Amino acid sequence: MSHIKSMLETYPKDLGGIDRQKLTDCIAACFECAQTCTACGDACLSEDMAAELTKCIRTNLDCADICATTGKILSRHTGYDANVTRAVLEACRVTCKACADECESHAQMHEHCRVCAEACRRCEQACAELLGALG
Repeated sequence: MSHIKSMLETYPKDLGGIDRQKLTDCIAACFECAQTCTACGDACLSEDMAAELTKCIRTNLDCADICATTGKILSRHTGYDANVTRAVLEACRVTCKACADECESHAQMHEHCRVCAEACRRCEQACAELLGALG
């Protein structure tokens, strides 16, 4: 059992009917995507053609920040505001899609971009699924 799931199960109040598995999956996907995007941006900087990867690096860094923030917000439940949660999830979903699209355009040349695109697609899907479950 992951620590994310354990923390959700030990939360002393009701989570307001949020699907705990979808929430767990989304938090995990957000933090994994944040790490992967950070590592991809760093790998892009190490490429000989780093100047040609400027947009990819910027997108990686933006996605990493949005995903980390989303994971943190989803981990907090006291004083829950569904409107904020929906807005953050939608921002994360859109940012992950943009980053995946950008990384896919470099994936044939840079394996780290292929890996990053996969992580972004997983996070994009997890955000969409949680959004759907929130109604």
